[in-house]
Amino acid sequence: MGKDKKKCVLGPLTGKERRKKAYHLRKDMGRYYRELDLIDHRCNGDEQSYSKKIANFTKTLPHNSLGEVDVNAYDSLIKALKSGKPEEFEAIPMGGVTKLANPQAAYVYDLIGADCHQTDLPPAPAFSSAREASEMAEVYWRALTRDVHFEEYDINAPTIEAASELSRFSDFRGPKMNGCVTTSTLFRGDTRGDLEGPFVSQFLLKDIPFGSTTIPQRYQTTLASADHMTDYEEWLNIQNGGTPVSPIKDPTPRYIRNGRDLGEYVHFDFSYQPSLSACLILNNLGRDALSPNNPYLKSATQGGFITFGGPHILDLVSKVSRVALEAAWFHKFLVHRRLRPEEFGGRVHNHLTGSANYPIHNELLNSQVISKVFNKYGTYLLPMSYPEGCPTHPAYPAGHACLAGAGVTVLKAFFNEAYEIPNPVTASEDGLSLVPYSDFPLTIGGELNKLASNIALGRDTAGVHWRSDGIEGIKLGEAVAIEVLRDFSKTYNEHFDGFTLTKFDGTKITID
Repeated sequence: MGKDKKKCVLGPLTGKERRKKAYHLRKDMGRYYRELDLIDHRCNGDEQSYSKKIANFTKTLPHNSLGEVDVNAYDSLIKALKSGKPEEFEAIPMGGVTKLANPQAAYVYDLIGADCHQTDLPPAPAFSSAREASEMAEVYWRALTRDVHFEEYDINAPTIEAASELSRFSDFRGPKMNGCVTTSTLFRGDTRGDLEGPFVSQFLLKDIPFGSTTIPQRYQTTLASADHMTDYEEWLNIQNGGTPVSPIKDPTPRYIRNGRDLGEYVHFDFSYQPSLSACLILNNLGRDALSPNNPYLKSATQGGFITFGGPHILDLVSKVSRVALEAAWFHKFLVHRRLRPEEFGGRVHNHLTGSANYPIHNELLNSQVISKVFNKYGTYLLPMSYPEGCPTHPAYPAGHACLAGAGVTVLKAFFNEAYEIPNPVTASEDGLSLVPYSDFPLTIGGELNKLASNIALGRDTAGVHWRSDGIEGIKLGEAVAIEVLRDFSKTYNEHFDGFTLTKFDGTKITID
């Protein structure tokens, strides 16, 4: 009976031909990655330089009264990381109830994009360097100015002082104007668009179309001056993996208006939430907001959907997020193991109180911000936004930054970067409403770049990351997304000229 059935499948290829082509597509992609030059991963050498491991991430392990790790416990971590054996990770001594965050993710394989071990990242700034000192000073200043409205940076005394002092650091690499940090460049990223318009990206302010409803971007935040871990015993308890105190919440949700609000947004956002929100906003802007390379802009009979339409873009925004995190976790645990700013703050405190002697650069030790922190809190510890402090994985690179860099890269590939965003806004003084902004035209490309910087460096404002964690993390996420887009660019039936986008460094590329 089966032989009498007519064949119903249409298409240019037979089933056998299609299977063969699909096989060769995957094989060719595998060959491309196999033939790439191996990367010689380098770190800053701090782990080898300091026998007490004072420059490396050690949170959740047992520590002495100075917050210095039990070296035997640290060696156990290194042994597990070297072997990759699950049972070795179960043997790591812990200092409290808090656990390490998924170190075995550093070994995972994926079937799209480059292998996470074949992604490149420069060494992090060294513990004793002038660059590290400048980054720590910036994090201290961010903590002291968390409650200043972004629109008041140019009239607020602490932000004016912050810009002035950061300008004097010999190796501060944040954006500058005429060689100086100003209140217009303070705490911003260094990409095209970062210095234009309001501090906060339009994609973190505008309403989000969400199916048959709309989501206003008002978020729960914490009360002003709700800082944590400025008490030494509290700080030491958290380093050992102890239980944190409960946070003090603001009962009124608000639009993001200051560093505290931004820090709280990146406290509870899920992995690709910012990119997803931006994608939903962009999908609602119409045809003119699409990339000129979209093949369906020129079609008289068809529109994009599964390919080059909303489901396609939403899918890729989510797909690149896990691949970006895989690259981040490889570098965090298997290469750099950089300490967090809160750990460095403990080194500063014990050095300046005479309890220990650490090779901290004099530019930080002699800084104005150090004195201000001590005068306000009675310690030199870094005031943290989160009661639990930083996450329990190393600092470099920032996972949020990798996620944002990857998601934004996908969005730039599908949308028209030059398109001007209609009716731009900024947050009111109390964060309860949005007010119009009209000083400067804001484009999709510029505001996507700003979104990546807001998400990456918002974690610095919370105290959990360094500037270089964010800046290099964004670029790593971008590199991951480019390889994923390269894989998919060969899978479409449409006449397609490739994905064209502008990288974070200003270079325009086509991926085909």
